[in-house]
Amino acid sequence: MRRSLAPFAIAFLVTSCASAGQTARQQGGTADRIVTQATRTRIDSTLRRFVDLGNVAGVEALVWEKGHEAYYNSFGFADREAKRAMARDAIVQVYSMTKPIVGVALMTLYEQGKFQLDDPVSKYIPELANLRVYAGADSSGAPILVAPHRAMTIRDLTRHTSGLATGPDNPGVGPLFRRADPLNRNNTLSEMARRFATVPLWFHPGEKWEYGPSVDIQALLVERLSGQPFDTYLQDHVLGPLRMRETRYVVPPSDVPRFAAMYLRADSGGLTHVPDDSAHSFNLRHFPMTPGSYGLTSTVDDYMRFARMLLNGGALDGARILRPETVRLMATSHLSDSVTSRSWLPSKGQVGFGIDFAVRVRPPATADENNGVVGEFFWDGLGSTLFWVDPVNDLTAVLFVQLIPFDRVRLHKSFRDAVYGTVRPASAVGNR
Repeated sequence: MRRSLAPFAIAFLVTSCASAGQTARQQGGTADRIVTQATRTRIDSTLRRFVDLGNVAGVEALVWEKGHEAYYNSFGFADREAKRAMARDAIVQVYSMTKPIVGVALMTLYEQGKFQLDDPVSKYIPELANLRVYAGADSSGAPILVAPHRAMTIRDLTRHTSGLATGPDNPGVGPLFRRADPLNRNNTLSEMARRFATVPLWFHPGEKWEYGPSVDIQALLVERLSGQPFDTYLQDHVLGPLRMRETRYVVPPSDVPRFAAMYLRADSGGLTHVPDDSAHSFNLRHFPMTPGSYGLTSTVDDYMRFARMLLNGGALDGARILRPETVRLMATSHLSDSVTSRSWLPSKGQVGFGIDFAVRVRPPATADENNGVVGEFFWDGLGSTLFWVDPVNDLTAVLFVQLIPFDRVRLHKSFRDAVYGTVRPASAVGNR
């Protein structure tokens, strides 16, 4: 039986902005299918060309539309040197696509009344109660530290405005971050927080968007609020109920033969197989750190279960993870116009940022931007993986590849164009 528009899509269409409604009308809303036979042919030729040109070793994509699988195919190799084809059961590192899963785990506790988004983080993680902000150096080179203009909130963590140092290259605070080493995989999440407490904030909370370890602190919040180890809570309340049996931090020895190789693309072109003992080192044994910002592995079908749950307003196959209104809250941009410093986020297109997702707030302004529909929410990963949820068209897509540095070949742009058709600037209308 043909399924009608998902409940979340109905609610979204009612509450979304006028431009989203216009986009839906221009695209025929859900009356027409995006993925036709012509679309499938176009996706095939697009992905095959990336393999044939040597830009990727292997790639696979899965699209669901209106409650049905609309497209799947794979091309090339999961391990080119071993001549192991990219197959549907390939295990890949999703890197930052871990973050939305962690955000969902955190929001299950929000629904339980355990916290409010504007609560100070220090209410639950007192180690972070006395943070100071780096304000330059004095004449002797010593850091000048000042009190933050306001406390870091949980909302800051979920939208990457926390001010936390992101790495050893941050101006001023980088050497202190390097010395503290908070994200060492041998730290527990609590030890991570204690070490972050010794590093000044890079900027005042709420004043900039800077991608970083905020979601690792979210993972610790899950521990503190639930009273369970983070990975246990994640399994019990998200992965287990969704039957995401192959989404995990540790790949057991029996499944290692399905683990896809990682490839490094040189600036001049050409792919180099990153040695497996290096590329896969985090996922082959247990570490004290169970990070929120990266670390999970998955298969395309497993991750699609997560994406379909979001598209369906928080439920899938009888398992309710979140309420529809909570999914809508996550899929709404929480970045105010006053946050004008947004690092590389504008490279994602006309987007804001919600709770661990980028949220498309305007149609593409130019044909060179990533294609998509106002109201979609999405994220990607260091290995050039991608997923998005399109409530307007009742569609979700997952693209898996293992390629670093992140998507310099513009695979994401080409895949989105293959799904939706050529961008028409300022309208996001596809030529299907």
